[in-house]
Amino acid sequence: QVQLAESGGGLVQPGGSLRLSCTTSESIFSFNTMAWYRQAPGNQRELVARRPRFGSRIYAESVEGRFTISTDNAKNTLYLQMNSLKPEDTAVYYCNAFRELGSEDYWGRGTQVTVSS
Repeated sequence: QVQLAESGGGLVQPGGSLRLSCTTSESIFSFNTMAWYRQAPGNQRELVARRPRFGSRIYAESVEGRFTISTDNAKNTLYLQMNSLKPEDTAVYYCNAFRELGSEDYWGRGTQVTVSS
């Protein structure tokens, strides 16, 4: 069973930065896509950023230019660098990993990000 473990959330003031990490129990190369989602209270879970194994990275319009998704393949870790944070970025952030073969979809438990003064 694949395990994903997020870390790096916390409380930050508007305009600040955080870097989220997601470490996988299997090689990042084994997944077709890795992504970050978020869910704010009362809202549906939404895509924040997606990194396919091949192809361009995709960002939600609301975070374009502020957030960057990246990987450290040697560490089997997915990152989300979040800059210029806004109160509306407050949510639980989830790491996702997907394999097309078998349609395997894996989720982490989430990490809370709170942007507030």
